[in-house]
Amino acid sequence: QVQLVESGGGLVQPGGSLRLSCAASGSIFSIYAMNWYRQAPGKQRELVATITSGGSTNYADSVKGRFTISRDNARNTVYLQMNSLKPEDTAVYYCNVDGWVTPSVRDDWWGQGTQVTVSS
Repeated sequence: QVQLVESGGGLVQPGGSLRLSCAASGSIFSIYAMNWYRQAPGKQRELVATITSGGSTNYADSVKGRFTISRDNARNTVYLQMNSLKPEDTAVYYCNVDGWVTPSVRDDWWGQGTQVTVSS
């Protein structure tokens, strides 16, 4: 069983910073991409940032220049550095991993979610 454990969420003032971590464990053969999603109250879940095993990154327009996604492939861990936080960033943040459990079986997994609240 593959498990994703998230950490780093919490309450922060506008303009502050947080760093989210997501560590994957279990029978993952290899990873294609690691992603961060978020879901604010009353809204659909949206993709915030993604990074492939080759290092390519993409960001939602709303977070470009403020958030940075990074990874440690050897440890199957993905990070989201969140700077200059705004109240609009308040949401539950979810880690997602897309990969293979064997060389021929593809799957994806989700973290439990971590609450980020930006408020004065």
